[in-house]
Amino acid sequence: MENRELLANISQDFYFNELTIGDLADKYQLSRYLVNKYLDDARKYGIVTINIATPTARDNELEQQFKEIFSIPNIYVVKENELVEGSHENFIKFAAEKIEAAIKDSSIVGTTWGGTIFNLIEHFNDLSLPQLAFTQFVGENRKYNSAAGSMRMVEKVANKFSARYVTLSGPLYIINDTVRRGLKNEISSLEAFENSRQMDLIFSSLGTLASINSIDTWRQNINDIFPDINFGDIAGLAYGRAYDVHGHFLNHDHDRVFGQDLETILATPKRIVVVKSKFKTQATLGALRGGLFTDYIITESIARRILSEL
Repeated sequence: MENRELLANISQDFYFNELTIGDLADKYQLSRYLVNKYLDDARKYGIVTINIATPTARDNELEQQFKEIFSIPNIYVVKENELVEGSHENFIKFAAEKIEAAIKDSSIVGTTWGGTIFNLIEHFNDLSLPQLAFTQFVGENRKYNSAAGSMRMVEKVANKFSARYVTLSGPLYIINDTVRRGLKNEISSLEAFENSRQMDLIFSSLGTLASINSIDTWRQNINDIFPDINFGDIAGLAYGRAYDVHGHFLNHDHDRVFGQDLETILATPKRIVVVKSKFKTQATLGALRGGLFTDYIITESIARRILSEL
């Protein structure tokens, strides 16, 4: 390979200083052929990378259909093309922009965990909003072998905005009712519960039974976490709670979640959910029917799958 420094210098003059091929040939005492070759080599060897910011397209017709069918205020259906590299990246960027704008208008923001949330946070801009607070509103999911655990997410997003954050010192599920109620009243929990009562925004993804079963502690005690539930009825999980395809929560009488109660959570004015996995079609349909969120950001393929099942 030609000298990397020479390739970098020629590339910088061409792309940033806007010198012509003729200018570069004169400056570096090279033929025009070699200048073109070196510019090609710079891309070939990764010295120059080119990113094209393709506008994210939405399907307005599908969005209108969903608003009418499910009586929801906001839904964003992002078009995708299996043949276009970067469709997933464009979707995450679009969702991150929408959520970041909502965060800027908020005072106390709650979030959950998972790979989608992790990727969204990675795409937020670094801003300084010291008056902002992020809070956990349900306990930790105990996915310790992942960078996308719940406590880490609250700290991670707060660092993006130079904001303060509050964690909830307890696991997502506590089987013993006395222990769960007692921990809620411990001094270490009071700030998080007070913050989560005042949330004006939640951004979240959807869970499934498979995501719960991926964590050993929950899988081994699944019958105690969700007693008297037919697991085949579980379409998805929101805020740690299981619900069916009609949007009905299945464990109202045996809610083992350590965290803010559902009534308070569902009173949060803006609740944004982001869904990109086609395997969460049933979960998304149930959330839509139950009005579990105010804003939905989904892919075109999920939207079409949902319509085909109605």
